[in-house]
Amino acid sequence: MFELFQSEKNQKYYFRLKAKNGQVILTSQGYAGKSGAKNGIESVRKNGGNADNFERKEAANGKWHFNLLAANKQIIGSSQMYKSKDGMENGIASVGKNAGGDVKDLTVA
Repeated sequence: MFELFQSEKNQKYYFRLKAKNGQVILTSQGYAGKSGAKNGIESVRKNGGNADNFERKEAANGKWHFNLLAANKQIIGSSQMYKSKDGMENGIASVGKNAGGDVKDLTVA
């Protein structure tokens, strides 16, 4: 499931993709408008099922994380830090499995 929300701090719109267990798999960049965030969600749906669209990185502390990239190589969303490379790969697979989920709009009262 996707959650669409607006930051109180900077008024930008963001989305996060959650697994069925509620864990956040992917978090977006900030968008000036709600429509930009909705387009980002569609881009996750379009690009999230292809493992080649993920940029895998190892941090200096030995933990792993990934970015989901659009066709133009712009970052659509980023993951949390994982203890192992296998954990990161499981996170990537989870994006593909969960990208078709519903959108919960938390910006409406």
